Amino acid sequence: MAIEPEEWISGRPQHPTFEHPALFYRGVGDYLLGTVPFILDGLAAGQPVAVAVPQRNLTLIREALGERQAARVRLMNMEEAGRNPGRIIPNVLRAFADRHPGTRVRIIGEPIWAGRSEAEYPACLQHEALINLAFTGRDVTILCPYDAERLDPAVIKDAEETHPVIVDASGTRPSTRYALDDVLRACNQPLSAPEGAATMRYGYDLHPGPLARVRAFAVEHAARSGLSGSRLEDLRLIASELAANSLDHGGGSGTLRIWRENGQVVFEISDAGHITDPLAGRHPADARQLGSRGLLVTHLLGDLVRVHTGPDGTTTRVHFDVNGHRDA
Repeated sequence: MAIEPEEWISGRPQHPTFEHPALFYRGVGDYLLGTVPFILDGLAAGQPVAVAVPQRNLTLIREALGERQAARVRLMNMEEAGRNPGRIIPNVLRAFADRHPGTRVRIIGEPIWAGRSEAEYPACLQHEALINLAFTGRDVTILCPYDAERLDPAVIKDAEETHPVIVDASGTRPSTRYALDDVLRACNQPLSAPEGAATMRYGYDLHPGPLARVRAFAVEHAARSGLSGSRLEDLRLIASELAANSLDHGGGSGTLRIWRENGQVVFEISDAGHITDPLAGRHPADARQLGSRGLLVTHLLGDLVRVHTGPDGTTTRVHFDVNGHRDA
């Protein structure tokens, strides 16, 4: 299961080259055959290497590498670091790659595993598509393993649409299904709130102090639904940041809706703004820096974030596990 550079496949040398292969594996043997040589080849070439995969697979890789080689690799549990798929690009992939300018970087990133929920999957799919935009022209290889035995065949099909190169037991080949723009359009679907959601309108033209009202409304209803402690403070911050974006960039007003669903507090903010940058909220930045960092903060602190945007407006939806813990 050797992984060949993309330029070998295309016959067109490109410098620098971003390579984004999907690894379709079946069983532990396949997994280690596809990942461990990839890591060792990078180390032998003096390249920085990071691995962000679910804990079970992280343990397999660590044991296969051995203590000495594993100590040379940045190892991360994707179930924690990538709990929200929207934080993987800024907080995992770019955070590692940007620390090593001027040298090729290798990363194994496994954002989709059999335990992902149905609600999380569209965000995972969107993330895999956006990687191709986030690293265009970068000297980086990001290998994405997919469990072809345990994942739904539709997920494997989607992976062929988000990865230019496929690696499996038969070798390395270009994906004939690669369709980045189609995937991004399919992921940008309208979001419908339940009829029973608590709702408030806010704006400078509606009443004074709109941000304070948004914070109070969001915290009151989230607390009633069981959110508490630092997670409640995270929700307060995100609600305030998103509402501020509405006031500054979304037509000066917006609508907040909040409800409980499947053990989560879910809230969304809708306004008349249109986000034209597909990587908005995924550009790394210091969240403490003065100025608007609302969507980045939302991705870093929320457990799941979904955005629908278009000329008619934008809705940003954020999920918080009631019994969860911040892991960003």
